[in-house]
Amino acid sequence: MTLEQAREKLEKYGQEHLLKYYGELSEEEKGSLLKQIEETDMGILEACKHREELTKKGVITPLASMQLDEIEANRAGFTAVGMEAIRQGRVGAVLLAGGMGTRLGSDDPKGMYNVGITRKLYIFECLINNLMEVVQESGTWIHLFVMTSEKNHQATVSFLKEHEYFGYQEEYVHFFKQDMAAATDYQGKIYLEAKGRLSTSPNGNGGWFTSLKSNGLLELIQEQGIEWLNVFAVDNVLQRIADPCFIGAVIQKKCVVGAKVVRKNAPDEKVGVMCLEDGRPSIVEYYELTEELMNARDENGEPAYNFGVILNYLFHEQELEHMMASSMPLHIVEKKIPYLDENGELKKPQEPNGYKYETLVLDMIHQLDSCLPFEVERNREFAPIKNRTGIDSVESARALLQENGVTL
Repeated sequence: MTLEQAREKLEKYGQEHLLKYYGELSEEEKGSLLKQIEETDMGILEACKHREELTKKGVITPLASMQLDEIEANRAGFTAVGMEAIRQGRVGAVLLAGGMGTRLGSDDPKGMYNVGITRKLYIFECLINNLMEVVQESGTWIHLFVMTSEKNHQATVSFLKEHEYFGYQEEYVHFFKQDMAAATDYQGKIYLEAKGRLSTSPNGNGGWFTSLKSNGLLELIQEQGIEWLNVFAVDNVLQRIADPCFIGAVIQKKCVVGAKVVRKNAPDEKVGVMCLEDGRPSIVEYYELTEELMNARDENGEPAYNFGVILNYLFHEQELEHMMASSMPLHIVEKKIPYLDENGELKKPQEPNGYKYETLVLDMIHQLDSCLPFEVERNREFAPIKNRTGIDSVESARALLQENGVTL
């Protein structure tokens, strides 16, 4: 993009201030800024003017989950179907690993955190070990797509390469960077975080498929004949990846997306729950659950909204392509955003001072026609690491890993 083209784009969206310091930049900095302006979707910024409308929910009703007893009764059949899909190369895995270990007291990518006690055992290593179990059982390597972020890409790639991908075959590991979205003040003006750099943040966990596509990996998926993508988050060290039983159940039930869920341990547990919204599959976040929804009962007297998602989903790839033809709903989040003031000095606010713009996986699910919530045992598949101590922490995950026979 030339300077003139950048000016035209910025004038169109009222963002001319982004070139305020252009004349002070080196040639390399100028090129970098112009590239950022070219790649930034500024059409989304108008959304902050009607922010309230974006958060409106439709009519919420229950969506029944496939529970453990039904899964156990059909395990052999589901597993056979899933195993066949894996052996035919129709299944890929997508690891969402763009986060940093800041809340754990680490400056490294979260996946590099060591959960071991008497030996080193990294989060990435735990996840790859879990996937390797399926590879060994099926005799088939599964393509693993690792989504990084601008902040942790190089560190993640170097770390996994240095550790020889913990035994995973290198040609089946593919990295891609998550797309970024601009951060703005309350009027929708993009902040500068440096004289030659727009303030940006990752575009939310719903941006994984568009990011995968913009990094050129959709062509590989199509060439390889991959039909199903198992998407999972970096912080759950116990989760089963490319689980043949889960895959087979989704295929047999003719659903286009599956969601692993756990039975909630309390009505107000901080997990999103599966539901229908205006008759379509959806997820209600824990902070959106009203007292009425928390206390609602199904025909068996059980809580109607009792199954929380663990960010482990199975998507039909072709359905995602169709869905991407339309724009994803946008979520606008109030945040503290470092910025350059009118004197060109960097300020780090103590209170929220603007918006970040995200898309979420729950909206991907809501745009699809059918979803199978698939119950898994909490103690076998749900050990999230969000904090150093307490609930969902390094401590609680270590206890669960040991309970499942993992040597720490």
